[in-house]
Amino acid sequence: MEVNLGKIPFDLVFHPSSPILATGLINGDLHLYRYAADSQPQRILEIHAHDESCRAARFIDSGRVILTASADCSILASDVETGNSIIHLEDAHEDPVNRLVNMTENTVATGDDEGCIKVWDTRERTCCNTFDAHEDYISDMTFVSTSMQVLATSGDGTLSVCDLRKNKVKAQSEFSEDEPLSIVTMKNGRKVVCGTQTGAILLYSWGYFKDCNDRFLGHPMSVTVLKLDEDTLISGADDGVIRLVGILPNRIIQPIAEHSECPVEGLAFSHDKKFLGSISHDQMLKLWDLQELLNSQQNLPNDHDVGATDSDDDNEMDVDIKPPKSSKGSKRKSKSGASTAPGAGFFADL
Repeated sequence: MEVNLGKIPFDLVFHPSSPILATGLINGDLHLYRYAADSQPQRILEIHAHDESCRAARFIDSGRVILTASADCSILASDVETGNSIIHLEDAHEDPVNRLVNMTENTVATGDDEGCIKVWDTRERTCCNTFDAHEDYISDMTFVSTSMQVLATSGDGTLSVCDLRKNKVKAQSEFSEDEPLSIVTMKNGRKVVCGTQTGAILLYSWGYFKDCNDRFLGHPMSVTVLKLDEDTLISGADDGVIRLVGILPNRIIQPIAEHSECPVEGLAFSHDKKFLGSISHDQMLKLWDLQELLNSQQNLPNDHDVGATDSDDDNEMDVDIKPPKSSKGSKRKSKSGASTAPGAGFFADL
């Protein structure tokens, strides 16, 4: 199943409980589609959300609201049923916003082109934390709920760990020429895996973020990664090929899908994990039956190891045992710290 979006897409996100997905486009539009296994996706909503590119989108409030973030430095909250604007924070960041990630039920984080990460409380309708962790654009973020930490990758070539409880940047990696673009945690939280601009996949051990302890090749440039399970991820790359990849042992198991030789911009799973969604610079949105993709690879030639140098050790997560209470910018000097900063509210009573 596929849809020609008519413009280059920047992000793809699935609704948390319904067969609905959303894409943010380079012209600032947000499109919502309803999908089913036996028919083409049908567009149910089109919003001109931003004056500049709509770079990121996430559903909140059990899927009743969708947030979008833009190169125009703003964040918009829209009603999923009507498309009506709930509130528009025009100056959410001082610089273009590049990433948006769900955290807890009532918090989200945004990252901008100058390396600033903000955490927003949707109940209090405020910015509750600001981390100046990087010197260049935030390329990706993931939230680790067990330790209440945000892991981020950046165009400055580093990985950071922002601690929400201690309100500080807890750790930061050394510079990597590979430039990390995407990030997931695997091996039950013991490994952090990054796709990079050069095509290498970097592996860090939890608690040892200074430098990666494994690096393997085999992809072309610009790798985005999506976690399938604790041992396997799905990657998209500059050549338009979507691959199944094993981690420790490191191997590209098999190509499983493709986008006509155009770079893969994003990957996501449906809420029930029946579908894999992908977007690409070919302006196409594609939905793949995940089980069919995984079954088809079993009939193809054997997988191959790719330069593995690390072993699946027993490093444990550095977890606080208390229960938890989820063309870019130019360089600037990092403050390598965090500050609590109440901000203008942008959520209605959700």
